[in-house]
Amino acid sequence: MANIKSQIKRIGTNEKARQRNAAAKSRIRTYSKKVVLAVEEKDLEKAELALREASRYIDKSVSDGIQTKNTASRQKAKLARLVNSLKAE
Repeated sequence: MANIKSQIKRIGTNEKARQRNAAAKSRIRTYSKKVVLAVEEKDLEKAELALREASRYIDKSVSDGIQTKNTASRQKAKLARLVNSLKAE
């Protein structure tokens, strides 16, 4: 454990940020799974709604600095491909 007051504060700040980032990443995974499940059920309306929500949280993670824009773009494209494959059927 640190003895320096500023370092003690920094440890606390880092822990808060770690928990906030973990929650955001978990939220993205949850909404991504909802998209996948909707596609597996072949429910286009539900899949599009889930895609919209997942995209929202993915974009928010970029603006909060949790992940890079390329990672977010790749995740959104992957989910969009799934939903579009359902439209093609």
